[in-house]
Amino acid sequence: MAAKQKILIVDDDVNIAELISLYLLKECFDTMIVNDGEEALSVFSTYKPNLVLLDLMLPGIDGYQVCRELRRDSSVPIIMLSAKGEIFDKVLGLELGADDYIIKPFDSKELVARVKAVLRRYQPAIQEPETPKGNFVEYPDLTINLTNYSVLYKGHPVEMPPKELELLYFLAASPNQVFTREQLLDHIWGYEYIGDTRTVDVHIKRLREKIKDHESWSLSTVWGIGYKFEVRTR
Repeated sequence: MAAKQKILIVDDDVNIAELISLYLLKECFDTMIVNDGEEALSVFSTYKPNLVLLDLMLPGIDGYQVCRELRRDSSVPIIMLSAKGEIFDKVLGLELGADDYIIKPFDSKELVARVKAVLRRYQPAIQEPETPKGNFVEYPDLTINLTNYSVLYKGHPVEMPPKELELLYFLAASPNQVFTREQLLDHIWGYEYIGDTRTVDVHIKRLREKIKDHESWSLSTVWGIGYKFEVRTR
């Protein structure tokens, strides 16, 4: 029997945390509840969750700082929970490394669906860590494999959340083709995604921090339109 996937729930509202846990237990997930950021960082390495549901407004260390700390050493998916629905808060959360952002109050079915969707995107990296074939693109000093969700840059693996990798793969799989931000949102996040096009800008910025421009290729901005994976011929 396969082991249950583990969800770490970080929320100082005990009632909400227990309600979330109940939803997920019904879907056969294993859950752990902690009520502050410091405890979340303390139990993360021992509990080894497959996903973190992270409230932003926590006592002591807030959710933004917890996300920042987790992203230093881990690419485990993080879904932020917040009553703050402003675009700035969403963009900041995504920029710090969150994979999704859910506004309170939320529908239980939507929460479970988003958890499952994020885990589906991340799961191939757990199931097939050594698969060298499948959907991949390769350029000098860069290999992006969508089968096992891995990126090799200058011979070294690069850790990145699923959405970053999917965006990089999508652009690199269509070299020199320009995509608008709206097109990238539709292809990577899906038509049902309700978000701002700055989400794309945030992910491009994070990719550029990890994957520097090469003499043969680069992640290029097409001003006023969008982005492309530019391949240069000598």
